[in-house]
Amino acid sequence: MASNHFSSSLSEKLIDEVESTLDPSSIHGADLRFHGVVRDREDGRKISGIDYSFYGDMALQELNRIGEAMGKEYPGHLALVHHRIGFVPAGEASILIRVQTAHSAEGFEVSREYLRRIKETVPIWKEAVFLEE
Repeated sequence: MASNHFSSSLSEKLIDEVESTLDPSSIHGADLRFHGVVRDREDGRKISGIDYSFYGDMALQELNRIGEAMGKEYPGHLALVHHRIGFVPAGEASILIRVQTAHSAEGFEVSREYLRRIKETVPIWKEAVFLEE
């Protein structure tokens, strides 16, 4: 779903596929991309990856609520959030947060705040797939 400054998606689509469709901005000096990558360990045990699930439309509604609030708190930025759903192997990105702002310091702040809010409120769950040791 998209607004004038924010778009979001939840799907099995790879982060690289989403990034390959993004256009550059000539009005923003900072174009930050955060990739949240699945580590190869969870709670000290080796994993093959993480299986992500979400609570239907509520997850997208919450992402868009965050985007609307962020637009009011940080006017002038553009943002895109894509979270992969399903199995994501270790070493691959499960989330992309792209933020475009006039200046880099604001871009880092906005990106960090998107991630914080997503982790706290969006109903996306992860289940590690452990390897036999």
